[in-house]
Amino acid sequence: MVKVGDAAPRFRLQSSKGHYVALEDFLDKKNLVIYFYPKDFSVGCTKEACSFRDSYHLFQELDADIIGISPDSRSSHEAFADEERLPFLLLTDADSSVRRAYGVKSTLSLIPGRVTFVLDKQGIIQRIFSSQIRPEHHVVEALKALKALG
Repeated sequence: MVKVGDAAPRFRLQSSKGHYVALEDFLDKKNLVIYFYPKDFSVGCTKEACSFRDSYHLFQELDADIIGISPDSRSSHEAFADEERLPFLLLTDADSSVRRAYGVKSTLSLIPGRVTFVLDKQGIIQRIFSSQIRPEHHVVEALKALKALG
């Protein structure tokens, strides 16, 4: 797994809107919160996504964007984002290559891990938070890390 202080692994993935998004699109512009989650529409993942949605204005005030990444399809992401009114991007990592690059492990070898990474504007990892059972706490940890960046 990557660690705090490492440069975040680069990626280029398809978004729920159908276009491709790369880490480079954010560098030198915004801090970035990347959260890996198991599955669209599941109870925990919906709670987590809605927590990020409900705090989105706080992330914007801290000059940060949010990206959610899961193995779900583009159409699943589109439906999930529409249903939950998510103002941030969801990206499809169908082959889990980006998940592996970040070192996000599965829980019990079955459920894709739930891990949040906070990156500064240079793409350096400033905080990593992992908790499968506390999905809403990812928002709290990400906001604390962004506030510490100043």
